[in-house]
Amino acid sequence: MTTNSMGTTPSVGADSAAPARAGRREWTALGVLMLPLLLVSMDVSVLYFATPAISADLHPSGTQQLWIYDIYGFVLAGLLMTMGSLGDRIGRRKLLLTGAAAFGGASLLAAYADSAGTLIAARAVLGIGGATLMPSTMALVRTMFTDPGQRAKAIGLWSGVMTGGIALGSVMSGLLVEHFWWGSVFLVNLPAMTLLLLLGPVLLPESRDPNPGRFDWLSVPLSMAAVLPVIYGLKEIPSEGWHPLYVVSIAVGLLFAALFVRRQRTGASPLIPPALLKGHGFTPALVLNLIAALAMMGSAIFTTQYLQSVLGKSPLAAALWSLLPSVFIGFAGPVTAQLVQRGVNRGYVVAGGFAAMTAGFSMLAFLGTDSLWLALVGAGVLACGMVAITSQLVDLAMRSAPVERAGTASSLLETGTEFGGALGMAVLGSIGTAVYRHEMPASAPAGARESLGDALATAAHLPAGAGASLLTTARQAFTDGFQGAAIAGAVVVALAAAGAAVTLRRIEVRDEK
Repeated sequence: MTTNSMGTTPSVGADSAAPARAGRREWTALGVLMLPLLLVSMDVSVLYFATPAISADLHPSGTQQLWIYDIYGFVLAGLLMTMGSLGDRIGRRKLLLTGAAAFGGASLLAAYADSAGTLIAARAVLGIGGATLMPSTMALVRTMFTDPGQRAKAIGLWSGVMTGGIALGSVMSGLLVEHFWWGSVFLVNLPAMTLLLLLGPVLLPESRDPNPGRFDWLSVPLSMAAVLPVIYGLKEIPSEGWHPLYVVSIAVGLLFAALFVRRQRTGASPLIPPALLKGHGFTPALVLNLIAALAMMGSAIFTTQYLQSVLGKSPLAAALWSLLPSVFIGFAGPVTAQLVQRGVNRGYVVAGGFAAMTAGFSMLAFLGTDSLWLALVGAGVLACGMVAITSQLVDLAMRSAPVERAGTASSLLETGTEFGGALGMAVLGSIGTAVYRHEMPASAPAGARESLGDALATAAHLPAGAGASLLTTARQAFTDGFQGAAIAGAVVVALAAAGAAVTLRRIEVRDEK
Protein backbone atom coordinates (compact mmCIF):
# COMPACT_ATOMS: atom_id res chain seq x y z
CA MET A 1 0.00 0.00 0.00
CA THR A 2 1.33 3.45 -0.78
CA THR A 3 0.79 6.80 0.84
CA ASN A 4 1.01 10.04 -1.05
CA SER A 5 2.84 13.19 -0.05
CA MET A 6 -0.16 14.41 1.96
CA GLY A 7 -0.17 11.25 4.08
CA THR A 8 -3.44 9.83 2.71
CA THR A 9 -3.81 6.36 1.25
CA PRO A 10 -5.16 6.07 -2.27
CA SER A 11 -7.54 3.26 -3.07
CA VAL A 12 -6.10 0.26 -4.85
CA GLY A 13 -7.93 -1.33 -7.72
CA ALA A 14 -10.03 1.52 -9.06
CA ASP A 15 -8.55 3.72 -11.76
CA SER A 16 -8.75 7.41 -10.96
CA ALA A 17 -9.77 9.89 -13.62
CA ALA A 18 -6.25 11.26 -13.84
CA PRO A 19 -3.10 10.36 -11.88
CA ALA A 20 -2.03 12.98 -9.37
CA ARG A 21 0.87 15.04 -10.66
CA ALA A 22 3.99 15.30 -8.54
CA GLY A 23 4.80 18.70 -7.08
CA ARG A 24 7.85 20.44 -5.68
CA ARG A 25 7.99 18.06 -2.73
CA GLU A 26 8.26 14.94 -4.89
CA TRP A 27 10.89 16.46 -7.18
CA THR A 28 12.90 17.58 -4.16
CA ALA A 29 12.62 14.06 -2.78
CA LEU A 30 13.90 12.72 -6.10
CA GLY A 31 16.96 14.96 -5.78
CA VAL A 32 17.59 13.55 -2.30
CA LEU A 33 17.26 10.00 -3.66
CA MET A 34 19.76 10.69 -6.44
CA LEU A 35 22.57 11.35 -3.94
CA PRO A 36 22.77 7.83 -2.47
CA LEU A 37 22.18 6.34 -5.92
CA LEU A 38 25.13 8.32 -7.28
CA LEU A 39 27.37 7.22 -4.42
CA VAL A 40 26.39 3.55 -4.71
CA SER A 41 27.27 3.57 -8.42
CA MET A 42 30.47 5.52 -7.75
CA ASP A 43 31.63 2.96 -5.18
CA VAL A 44 32.03 0.43 -8.01
CA SER A 45 35.06 2.38 -9.26
CA VAL A 46 36.03 4.61 -6.33
CA LEU A 47 39.07 2.50 -5.36
CA TYR A 48 40.64 2.93 -8.79
CA PHE A 49 43.29 5.45 -7.71
CA ALA A 50 43.24 4.68 -4.00
CA THR A 51 44.67 1.17 -4.34
CA PRO A 52 48.39 2.10 -4.39
CA ALA A 53 48.00 4.21 -1.24
CA ILE A 54 45.97 1.48 0.47
CA SER A 55 48.62 -1.09 -0.42
CA ALA A 56 51.39 1.11 0.98
CA ASP A 57 49.47 1.75 4.21
CA LEU A 58 47.74 -1.58 4.98
CA HIS A 59 50.07 -4.01 3.16
CA PRO A 60 47.33 -6.41 1.97
CA SER A 61 48.27 -9.77 0.47
CA GLY A 62 47.45 -10.39 -3.18
CA THR A 63 44.29 -12.26 -2.20
CA GLN A 64 43.24 -9.53 0.23
CA GLN A 65 43.75 -6.87 -2.42
CA LEU A 66 41.43 -8.75 -4.78
CA TRP A 67 38.80 -9.01 -2.05
CA ILE A 68 39.08 -5.29 -1.29
CA TYR A 69 38.19 -4.69 -4.93
CA ASP A 70 35.55 -7.37 -5.48
CA ILE A 71 33.68 -7.91 -2.21
CA TYR A 72 31.51 -4.80 -2.68
CA GLY A 73 30.20 -5.84 -6.10
CA PHE A 74 29.71 -9.49 -5.13
CA VAL A 75 27.70 -8.71 -1.98
CA LEU A 76 25.70 -6.06 -3.84
CA ALA A 77 24.76 -8.42 -6.67
CA GLY A 78 24.04 -11.34 -4.36
CA LEU A 79 21.60 -9.45 -2.12
CA LEU A 80 19.68 -7.33 -4.64
CA MET A 81 16.76 -9.75 -5.03
CA THR A 82 16.57 -10.34 -1.28
CA MET A 83 16.55 -6.65 -0.43
CA GLY A 84 14.01 -5.79 -3.12
CA SER A 85 11.59 -8.36 -1.73
CA LEU A 86 12.33 -7.33 1.86
CA GLY A 87 11.58 -3.67 1.04
CA ASP A 88 8.19 -4.66 -0.37
CA ARG A 89 7.42 -6.35 2.95
CA ILE A 90 8.77 -4.00 5.63
CA GLY A 91 8.52 -0.71 3.70
CA ARG A 92 10.82 0.77 1.07
CA ARG A 93 11.51 3.98 2.98
CA LYS A 94 12.36 2.03 6.14
CA LEU A 95 14.75 -0.22 4.21
CA LEU A 96 16.28 2.77 2.40
CA LEU A 97 16.99 4.64 5.63
CA THR A 98 18.35 1.51 7.31
CA GLY A 99 20.62 0.94 4.33
CA ALA A 100 21.74 4.57 4.37
CA ALA A 101 22.72 4.27 8.02
CA ALA A 102 24.64 1.06 7.29
CA PHE A 103 26.30 2.63 4.24
CA GLY A 104 27.36 5.70 6.22
CA GLY A 105 28.67 3.68 9.15
CA ALA A 106 30.59 1.32 6.85
CA SER A 107 32.06 4.32 5.00
CA LEU A 108 33.39 5.69 8.28
CA LEU A 109 34.83 2.30 9.20
CA ALA A 110 36.46 1.93 5.77
CA ALA A 111 37.98 5.43 5.91
CA TYR A 112 39.81 4.70 9.15
CA ALA A 113 40.47 0.98 8.62
CA ASP A 114 43.80 -0.03 10.17
CA SER A 115 44.06 -3.44 8.49
CA ALA A 116 43.15 -5.10 5.23
CA GLY A 117 40.68 -7.38 7.03
CA THR A 118 38.82 -4.39 8.48
CA LEU A 119 38.64 -2.73 5.07
CA ILE A 120 37.30 -5.91 3.47
CA ALA A 121 34.63 -6.18 6.18
CA ALA A 122 33.69 -2.53 5.70
CA ARG A 123 33.43 -2.99 1.92
CA ALA A 124 31.15 -5.99 2.50
CA VAL A 125 28.82 -3.89 4.68
CA LEU A 126 28.91 -1.19 1.99
CA GLY A 127 27.69 -3.85 -0.45
CA ILE A 128 24.83 -4.75 1.90
CA GLY A 129 23.88 -1.09 2.18
CA GLY A 130 24.11 -0.64 -1.57
CA ALA A 131 21.81 -3.60 -2.12
CA THR A 132 19.15 -1.91 0.01
CA LEU A 133 19.55 1.51 -1.60
CA MET A 134 19.35 0.62 -5.30
CA PRO A 135 15.96 -1.17 -5.46
CA SER A 136 14.47 1.10 -2.79
CA THR A 137 15.21 4.28 -4.77
CA MET A 138 13.54 2.95 -7.92
CA ALA A 139 10.56 1.54 -6.00
CA LEU A 140 10.02 4.92 -4.32
CA VAL A 141 10.20 6.68 -7.69
CA ARG A 142 7.46 4.29 -8.87
CA THR A 143 5.22 5.22 -5.94
CA MET A 144 5.96 8.98 -5.81
CA PHE A 145 5.38 9.66 -9.51
CA THR A 146 1.99 8.34 -10.52
CA ASP A 147 1.71 10.52 -13.62
CA PRO A 148 3.23 8.47 -16.50
CA GLY A 149 4.95 11.43 -18.15
CA GLN A 150 6.52 12.69 -14.94
CA ARG A 151 7.59 9.20 -13.94
CA ALA A 152 9.25 8.67 -17.32
CA LYS A 153 11.29 11.85 -16.80
CA ALA A 154 12.21 10.83 -13.25
CA ILE A 155 13.34 7.38 -14.42
CA GLY A 156 15.36 9.02 -17.19
CA LEU A 157 17.20 11.07 -14.58
CA TRP A 158 17.65 7.94 -12.43
CA SER A 159 19.21 6.08 -15.38
CA GLY A 160 21.55 8.95 -16.19
CA VAL A 161 22.77 9.18 -12.60
CA MET A 162 23.41 5.44 -12.46
CA THR A 163 25.41 5.45 -15.70
CA GLY A 164 27.36 8.61 -14.92
CA GLY A 165 28.21 7.62 -11.36
CA ILE A 166 30.52 4.80 -12.42
CA ALA A 167 32.59 7.15 -14.58
CA LEU A 168 32.60 9.84 -11.91
CA GLY A 169 33.80 7.45 -9.20
CA SER A 170 37.28 6.98 -10.64
CA VAL A 171 37.77 10.73 -11.20
CA MET A 172 36.58 11.57 -7.69
CA SER A 173 38.96 8.95 -6.34
CA GLY A 174 41.93 10.44 -8.20
CA LEU A 175 41.22 14.00 -7.09
CA LEU A 176 40.68 13.09 -3.43
CA VAL A 177 43.74 10.84 -3.17
CA GLU A 178 45.87 13.52 -4.82
CA HIS A 179 44.91 16.17 -2.23
CA PHE A 180 44.01 14.11 0.87
CA TRP A 181 44.52 10.50 2.03
CA TRP A 182 42.93 7.33 0.69
CA GLY A 183 40.24 7.24 3.38
CA SER A 184 38.71 10.43 1.97
CA VAL A 185 37.19 8.43 -0.91
CA PHE A 186 34.87 6.86 1.67
CA LEU A 187 34.23 9.94 3.83
CA VAL A 188 32.65 11.69 0.85
CA ASN A 189 29.67 9.35 1.37
CA LEU A 190 28.82 10.73 4.80
CA PRO A 191 27.25 14.12 3.93
CA ALA A 192 24.88 12.56 1.39
CA MET A 193 23.82 9.75 3.72
CA THR A 194 23.32 12.21 6.57
CA LEU A 195 21.16 14.39 4.34
CA LEU A 196 19.10 11.36 3.33
CA LEU A 197 18.59 10.32 6.95
CA LEU A 198 17.47 13.84 7.88
CA LEU A 199 15.21 14.61 4.91
CA GLY A 200 14.04 11.11 4.00
CA PRO A 201 11.46 10.76 6.80
CA VAL A 202 10.03 14.18 5.87
CA LEU A 203 10.00 13.99 2.05
CA LEU A 204 9.68 10.29 1.20
CA PRO A 205 6.38 8.43 1.46
CA GLU A 206 6.33 4.98 3.01
CA SER A 207 5.07 2.19 0.78
CA ARG A 208 4.85 -1.57 1.13
CA ASP A 209 2.93 -4.62 0.01
CA PRO A 210 -0.21 -4.81 2.19
CA ASN A 211 -0.35 -8.62 1.89
CA PRO A 212 3.24 -9.82 1.51
CA GLY A 213 2.93 -13.30 3.00
CA ARG A 214 5.72 -14.97 4.96
CA PHE A 215 9.29 -14.15 4.04
CA ASP A 216 10.95 -17.11 2.29
CA TRP A 217 14.26 -17.33 4.14
CA LEU A 218 15.44 -20.41 2.24
CA SER A 219 15.32 -18.46 -1.03
CA VAL A 220 17.93 -16.00 0.30
CA PRO A 221 20.92 -18.41 0.30
CA LEU A 222 19.61 -20.03 -2.88
CA SER A 223 19.54 -16.69 -4.69
CA MET A 224 23.07 -15.84 -3.54
CA ALA A 225 24.34 -19.29 -4.51
CA ALA A 226 22.82 -18.77 -7.95
CA VAL A 227 24.13 -15.25 -8.55
CA LEU A 228 27.61 -15.15 -7.03
CA PRO A 229 29.30 -18.17 -8.70
CA VAL A 230 28.05 -17.13 -12.13
CA ILE A 231 29.19 -13.53 -11.79
CA TYR A 232 32.52 -14.63 -10.32
CA GLY A 233 33.21 -16.99 -13.22
CA LEU A 234 32.15 -14.49 -15.86
CA LYS A 235 34.30 -11.72 -14.39
CA GLU A 236 37.42 -13.89 -14.20
CA ILE A 237 37.22 -15.36 -17.71
CA PRO A 238 38.36 -12.21 -19.61
CA SER A 239 41.67 -12.04 -17.73
CA GLU A 240 42.30 -15.69 -16.89
CA GLY A 241 40.67 -17.47 -19.84
CA TRP A 242 38.21 -20.38 -19.82
CA HIS A 243 39.87 -22.11 -16.88
CA PRO A 244 37.98 -25.20 -15.61
CA LEU A 245 37.54 -23.53 -12.21
CA TYR A 246 35.52 -20.67 -13.72
CA VAL A 247 33.48 -22.95 -15.95
CA VAL A 248 32.63 -25.12 -12.93
CA SER A 249 31.76 -21.98 -10.95
CA ILE A 250 29.28 -20.92 -13.63
CA ALA A 251 27.83 -24.43 -13.82
CA VAL A 252 27.35 -24.55 -10.03
CA GLY A 253 25.64 -21.17 -10.11
CA LEU A 254 23.30 -22.30 -12.88
CA LEU A 255 22.45 -25.43 -10.87
CA PHE A 256 21.47 -23.32 -7.88
CA ALA A 257 19.58 -21.00 -10.23
CA ALA A 258 17.47 -23.96 -11.34
CA LEU A 259 16.80 -24.82 -7.69
CA PHE A 260 15.93 -21.18 -6.98
CA VAL A 261 13.47 -21.06 -9.89
CA ARG A 262 11.86 -24.30 -8.72
CA ARG A 263 11.50 -22.86 -5.23
CA GLN A 264 9.83 -19.73 -6.61
CA ARG A 265 7.40 -21.76 -8.69
CA THR A 266 6.35 -24.12 -5.90
CA GLY A 267 6.71 -22.03 -2.73
CA ALA A 268 3.68 -20.62 -0.95
CA SER A 269 5.21 -17.15 -0.57
CA PRO A 270 8.10 -16.91 -3.06
CA LEU A 271 10.79 -14.26 -3.00
CA ILE A 272 10.13 -13.60 -6.71
CA PRO A 273 6.49 -14.30 -7.60
CA PRO A 274 6.29 -16.05 -11.01
CA ALA A 275 3.30 -13.84 -11.87
CA LEU A 276 5.65 -10.85 -11.89
CA LEU A 277 7.52 -12.23 -14.90
CA LYS A 278 4.21 -12.69 -16.70
CA GLY A 279 3.42 -8.99 -16.42
CA HIS A 280 2.69 -7.31 -19.73
CA GLY A 281 6.09 -6.23 -21.01
CA PHE A 282 8.15 -7.10 -17.91
CA THR A 283 10.09 -10.07 -19.29
CA PRO A 284 11.00 -8.39 -22.62
CA ALA A 285 12.20 -5.35 -20.65
CA LEU A 286 14.28 -7.59 -18.38
CA VAL A 287 15.95 -9.42 -21.29
CA LEU A 288 16.62 -6.32 -23.39
CA ASN A 289 18.02 -4.47 -20.38
CA LEU A 290 20.44 -7.36 -19.79
CA ILE A 291 21.60 -7.19 -23.42
CA ALA A 292 22.18 -3.43 -23.16
CA ALA A 293 24.28 -3.94 -20.01
CA LEU A 294 26.23 -6.69 -21.78
CA ALA A 295 27.12 -4.31 -24.59
CA MET A 296 27.97 -1.36 -22.37
CA MET A 297 30.23 -3.17 -19.90
CA GLY A 298 31.79 -5.22 -22.66
CA SER A 299 32.95 -2.02 -24.36
CA ALA A 300 33.96 -0.23 -21.15
CA ILE A 301 36.71 -2.72 -20.27
CA PHE A 302 38.40 -1.97 -23.61
CA THR A 303 37.94 1.80 -23.56
CA THR A 304 39.73 2.23 -20.23
CA GLN A 305 42.70 0.12 -21.34
CA TYR A 306 42.79 1.86 -24.71
CA LEU A 307 43.09 5.31 -23.16
CA GLN A 308 45.82 4.27 -20.75
CA SER A 309 47.81 1.47 -22.37
CA VAL A 310 47.47 2.35 -26.06
CA LEU A 311 47.29 6.15 -26.00
CA GLY A 312 49.60 6.37 -22.99
CA LYS A 313 47.37 8.56 -20.79
CA SER A 314 47.97 8.57 -17.05
CA PRO A 315 45.20 6.93 -15.00
CA LEU A 316 43.84 10.31 -13.83
CA ALA A 317 44.08 11.82 -17.33
CA ALA A 318 42.29 8.77 -18.77
CA ALA A 319 39.55 9.10 -16.17
CA LEU A 320 39.12 12.80 -16.90
CA TRP A 321 38.93 12.17 -20.65
CA SER A 322 36.37 9.42 -20.05
CA LEU A 323 34.12 11.96 -18.33
CA LEU A 324 33.67 13.87 -21.59
CA PRO A 325 31.12 11.44 -23.09
CA SER A 326 29.16 11.62 -19.83
CA VAL A 327 28.27 15.26 -20.52
CA PHE A 328 25.53 14.14 -22.91
CA ILE A 329 24.21 11.28 -20.77
CA GLY A 330 22.02 13.52 -18.63
CA PHE A 331 20.05 14.60 -21.69
CA ALA A 332 19.47 11.16 -23.19
CA GLY A 333 16.86 9.91 -20.71
CA PRO A 334 14.60 13.00 -20.57
CA VAL A 335 14.78 13.48 -24.36
CA THR A 336 13.79 9.86 -24.91
CA ALA A 337 10.89 10.21 -22.48
CA GLN A 338 9.74 13.29 -24.41
CA LEU A 339 9.70 11.31 -27.66
CA VAL A 340 7.44 8.67 -26.12
CA GLN A 341 5.15 11.34 -24.68
CA ARG A 342 4.76 12.84 -28.15
CA GLY A 343 3.48 9.57 -29.49
CA VAL A 344 6.55 7.80 -30.82
CA ASN A 345 6.11 4.07 -30.27
CA ARG A 346 8.18 2.84 -27.32
CA GLY A 347 9.39 -0.17 -29.28
CA TYR A 348 10.85 2.08 -31.95
CA VAL A 349 12.42 4.38 -29.35
CA VAL A 350 14.18 1.45 -27.65
CA ALA A 351 15.18 0.10 -31.05
CA GLY A 352 16.60 3.57 -31.79
CA GLY A 353 18.65 3.36 -28.60
CA PHE A 354 20.08 0.04 -29.71
CA ALA A 355 20.71 1.54 -33.15
CA ALA A 356 22.70 4.31 -31.44
CA MET A 357 24.73 1.66 -29.63
CA THR A 358 25.28 -0.05 -32.97
CA ALA A 359 26.60 3.24 -34.37
CA GLY A 360 28.88 3.65 -31.35
CA PHE A 361 30.32 0.17 -31.78
CA SER A 362 30.73 0.79 -35.51
CA MET A 363 32.86 3.85 -34.74
CA LEU A 364 35.00 1.83 -32.35
CA ALA A 365 35.50 -0.80 -35.03
CA PHE A 366 37.54 1.77 -37.00
CA LEU A 367 39.89 2.73 -34.17
CA GLY A 368 43.59 3.09 -34.84
CA THR A 369 46.35 3.26 -32.29
CA ASP A 370 45.99 7.06 -32.09
CA SER A 371 42.22 7.72 -32.27
CA LEU A 372 41.40 9.59 -29.06
CA TRP A 373 38.42 11.55 -30.37
CA LEU A 374 36.94 8.63 -32.27
CA ALA A 375 37.13 6.55 -29.08
CA LEU A 376 35.47 9.29 -27.02
CA VAL A 377 32.70 9.95 -29.54
CA GLY A 378 32.03 6.23 -29.96
CA ALA A 379 31.89 5.76 -26.18
CA GLY A 380 29.58 8.78 -25.86
CA VAL A 381 27.16 7.49 -28.50
CA LEU A 382 27.16 4.10 -26.77
CA ALA A 383 26.42 5.67 -23.39
CA CYS A 384 23.58 7.82 -24.75
CA GLY A 385 22.03 4.79 -26.40
CA MET A 386 22.36 2.87 -23.15
CA VAL A 387 20.61 5.56 -21.09
CA ALA A 388 17.82 5.90 -23.68
CA ILE A 389 17.26 2.14 -23.58
CA THR A 390 17.48 1.80 -19.82
CA SER A 391 15.14 4.68 -19.07
CA GLN A 392 12.42 3.25 -21.30
CA LEU A 393 12.84 -0.37 -20.25
CA VAL A 394 12.86 0.48 -16.55
CA ASP A 395 9.73 2.61 -17.02
CA LEU A 396 8.03 -0.22 -18.94
CA ALA A 397 8.98 -2.83 -16.35
CA MET A 398 7.92 -0.71 -13.39
CA ARG A 399 4.59 0.14 -15.01
CA SER A 400 4.03 -3.53 -15.81
CA ALA A 401 4.71 -4.64 -12.24
CA PRO A 402 2.07 -4.23 -9.50
CA VAL A 403 2.93 -1.30 -7.27
CA GLU A 404 3.14 -3.57 -4.22
CA ARG A 405 5.95 -5.48 -5.99
CA ALA A 406 7.92 -2.40 -7.08
CA GLY A 407 10.96 -3.27 -4.96
CA THR A 408 11.09 -6.84 -6.24
CA ALA A 409 10.70 -5.67 -9.84
CA SER A 410 13.49 -3.12 -9.45
CA SER A 411 15.83 -5.66 -7.86
CA LEU A 412 15.25 -8.10 -10.73
CA LEU A 413 16.15 -5.43 -13.27
CA GLU A 414 19.31 -4.51 -11.39
CA THR A 415 20.33 -8.15 -10.94
CA GLY A 416 19.87 -8.58 -14.69
CA THR A 417 22.12 -5.57 -15.21
CA GLU A 418 24.82 -7.20 -13.04
CA PHE A 419 24.53 -10.44 -15.01
CA GLY A 420 24.59 -8.60 -18.32
CA GLY A 421 27.67 -6.60 -17.34
CA ALA A 422 29.56 -9.72 -16.25
CA LEU A 423 28.50 -11.57 -19.40
CA GLY A 424 29.62 -8.68 -21.59
CA MET A 425 33.04 -8.63 -19.94
CA ALA A 426 33.34 -12.40 -20.46
CA VAL A 427 32.12 -12.62 -24.06
CA LEU A 428 33.49 -9.43 -25.61
CA GLY A 429 36.57 -9.60 -23.40
CA SER A 430 37.29 -13.13 -24.59
CA ILE A 431 36.89 -12.10 -28.23
CA GLY A 432 39.31 -9.21 -27.78
CA THR A 433 41.82 -11.42 -25.97
CA ALA A 434 41.61 -14.11 -28.66
CA VAL A 435 42.28 -11.57 -31.43
CA TYR A 436 45.15 -10.06 -29.44
CA ARG A 437 46.84 -13.42 -28.98
CA HIS A 438 46.32 -14.32 -32.65
CA GLU A 439 47.88 -11.06 -33.82
CA MET A 440 50.92 -11.21 -31.55
CA PRO A 441 53.84 -12.88 -33.38
CA ALA A 442 55.20 -16.18 -32.11
CA SER A 443 58.59 -14.51 -31.71
CA ALA A 444 57.26 -12.17 -28.99
CA PRO A 445 58.03 -13.10 -25.36
CA ALA A 446 55.54 -15.58 -23.93
CA GLY A 447 54.21 -13.18 -21.29
CA ALA A 448 53.68 -10.41 -23.82
CA ARG A 449 51.48 -12.71 -25.91
CA GLU A 450 48.99 -13.06 -23.05
CA SER A 451 47.78 -9.47 -22.67
CA LEU A 452 48.71 -5.86 -23.31
CA GLY A 453 49.40 -5.33 -19.60
CA ASP A 454 51.92 -8.17 -19.65
CA ALA A 455 53.48 -6.73 -22.80
CA LEU A 456 53.94 -3.34 -21.10
CA ALA A 457 55.60 -5.01 -18.13
CA THR A 458 57.85 -7.11 -20.38
CA ALA A 459 58.87 -4.14 -22.55
CA ALA A 460 60.06 -2.23 -19.49
CA HIS A 461 62.81 -4.83 -18.99
CA LEU A 462 63.98 -4.95 -22.63
CA PRO A 463 66.54 -2.73 -24.37
CA ALA A 464 65.02 0.53 -25.62
CA GLY A 465 64.72 -0.49 -29.27
CA ALA A 466 63.33 -3.96 -28.59
CA GLY A 467 60.94 -2.61 -25.96
CA ALA A 468 59.58 0.08 -28.27
CA SER A 469 59.07 -2.45 -31.06
CA LEU A 470 57.22 -4.82 -28.72
CA LEU A 471 54.98 -2.01 -27.48
CA THR A 472 54.08 -0.96 -31.04
CA THR A 473 53.16 -4.53 -31.94
CA ALA A 474 51.22 -5.14 -28.72
CA ARG A 475 49.27 -1.89 -28.97
CA GLN A 476 48.29 -2.68 -32.55
CA ALA A 477 47.24 -6.20 -31.52
CA PHE A 478 45.12 -4.80 -28.67
CA THR A 479 43.50 -2.29 -31.01
CA ASP A 480 42.71 -5.12 -33.44
CA GLY A 481 41.14 -7.03 -30.54
CA PHE A 482 39.12 -3.95 -29.59
CA GLN A 483 37.91 -3.74 -33.19
CA GLY A 484 36.91 -7.42 -33.16
CA ALA A 485 34.98 -7.01 -29.91
CA ALA A 486 33.31 -3.86 -31.29
CA ILE A 487 32.16 -5.73 -34.40
CA ALA A 488 30.71 -8.51 -32.23
CA GLY A 489 29.03 -5.92 -30.01
CA ALA A 490 27.56 -4.16 -33.04
CA VAL A 491 26.03 -7.43 -34.22
CA VAL A 492 24.51 -8.13 -30.79
CA VAL A 493 22.91 -4.70 -30.37
CA ALA A 494 21.73 -4.59 -34.00
CA LEU A 495 19.87 -7.86 -33.40
CA ALA A 496 18.53 -6.41 -30.14
CA ALA A 497 17.27 -3.37 -32.06
CA ALA A 498 15.24 -5.63 -34.34
CA GLY A 499 14.03 -7.64 -31.35
CA ALA A 500 12.94 -4.51 -29.50
CA ALA A 501 11.01 -3.19 -32.49
CA VAL A 502 9.17 -6.50 -32.86
CA THR A 503 8.49 -7.35 -29.21
CA LEU A 504 7.74 -3.90 -27.78
CA ARG A 505 5.88 -2.06 -30.52
CA ARG A 506 2.59 -3.86 -29.83
CA ILE A 507 2.81 -3.78 -26.06
CA GLU A 508 0.17 -1.47 -24.73
CA VAL A 509 1.66 0.32 -21.74
CA ARG A 510 -0.55 0.63 -18.69
CA ASP A 511 0.05 0.98 -14.98
CA GLU A 512 -0.60 -2.16 -12.95
CA LYS A 513 -2.47 -1.52 -9.74
